[in-house]
Amino acid sequence: MRVYVPLTFPALRDAHRAGELAPERGGTVAYAVTPGLREWYLSDDSEELEYAALNRAAQASLRLLAGKPEVPRRRVVVALDVADGVVSFDPDHGLARESLGEVRIEGPVPLSKAAAVHVDSDEAEADVTAAADALGAADMGDDDARFTVDGAEDHELLWYATQEIPHLAD
Repeated sequence: MRVYVPLTFPALRDAHRAGELAPERGGTVAYAVTPGLREWYLSDDSEELEYAALNRAAQASLRLLAGKPEVPRRRVVVALDVADGVVSFDPDHGLARESLGEVRIEGPVPLSKAAAVHVDSDEAEADVTAAADALGAADMGDDDARFTVDGAEDHELLWYATQEIPHLAD
């Protein structure tokens, strides 16, 4: 199963040094094509559904950035191929819009399971910074802040091969 793990650059560096993604309490949060995401997106196209899961992870990466103003303001998502048995999700929780596609990975995941890394370009940094700063107000219903947050989504994440992780992590 392909899952998308939202990270920050320091978390990617830590995973690279350790050779694995270590789980937080309750497991590592990731995003995948779940029944809830499939139902919400109304598509049978597997590539579109994978892209939707990637975008959900990018949104979660933005939330990580909002909580850590000291880290570089670029979203980071690692695509991993893991066994279905290590991934779990709550089917009832998965139908809520804010948790579409959310899954949990139990236990550490070797970074060798990574298929790719997706990262914002340098040009996205100003918009991602503004979006991270506006996220709290957007959550409270501020339409201008929501517009700013949505501006980060105008930037496509760049694709990097796994061999490039050492250069991205440093």
